[in-house]
Amino acid sequence: MSALEHLIERAEALLTRLESVLPQPLAAPDWSASVAFRARRRAGRLLLEPVRHVSPIRLQDLKEVEPQKEKLLRNTEQFVAGRPANNVLLTGARGTGKSSLIKACLNEFAPQGLRLIEVDKGDLVDLPDLVDLVSERPERFVIFCDDLSFDEGELGYKALKSMLDGSVAAASDNLLIYATSNRRHLLPEQMKDNLAAKMDENGELHPGEAIEEKVSLSERFGLWVSFYPFSQQEYLGICAQWLRYYGLDEAQIAASRQPSLVWALERGSRSGRVAFQFARDLAGRSQAEALPANTIHGDAPEGLDHA
Repeated sequence: MSALEHLIERAEALLTRLESVLPQPLAAPDWSASVAFRARRRAGRLLLEPVRHVSPIRLQDLKEVEPQKEKLLRNTEQFVAGRPANNVLLTGARGTGKSSLIKACLNEFAPQGLRLIEVDKGDLVDLPDLVDLVSERPERFVIFCDDLSFDEGELGYKALKSMLDGSVAAASDNLLIYATSNRRHLLPEQMKDNLAAKMDENGELHPGEAIEEKVSLSERFGLWVSFYPFSQQEYLGICAQWLRYYGLDEAQIAASRQPSLVWALERGSRSGRVAFQFARDLAGRSQAEALPANTIHGDAPEGLDHA
């Protein structure tokens, strides 16, 4: 091999290595592989991976959130039908069913062409590429951002803000953004932000630029759906719903009232998530031990009565 050929071979090997680390365009996945996809970064490259086991939760499984369910269901139905619909921000108390409601809507409308793409907030900077990728597809896509919140200066904040409303390039009509958050305005609110507020000569209070900036992102979501902490009665109703789901009879459900309250007390929350966790624990123990209904009465789940 001549010196020139050897040099060319080394140059080609170097170019191959460089191409592997340079940013690559977002490639389309096998859209028939699933109804849900995750955006994941592998070796610096964003990929869409099909979700092999999509959450099976259905709308009828979610209780005590009927007004919220009606709003999201109506908006999603409009979107799937090709009618105007809004980007949605679901905010409020933890464990009340925000993410579950979005997954249930996916299962409801997937046969009609709805698809979901889950994107972490760190990958929102690639949102324009994702929008371009799906713009020509016949399906209807929901970009799902779970537990969304930003710290000061994060890049994904600006990208999401521009995509919602502000970029010169409009998002395609086959795509919406559904986000959940425990923060209504998605950014931390600090006392010092109020120092820039001003009062004019008419006594009107005008917020400062810091507050305006923090409110501006959430305002770009056309629909807000708020969730609130459950009362004790609502919590018990959700526990009963999940216990029925796991096959317990009405006598066992009635006997589980006190243990379910102790379970919630130990966790400091009466939420749908806590109710679901209690039902899984009790159903698992009942199945393993084949407990008859009258042996459950008054017994807290293992460990809680010894706290």
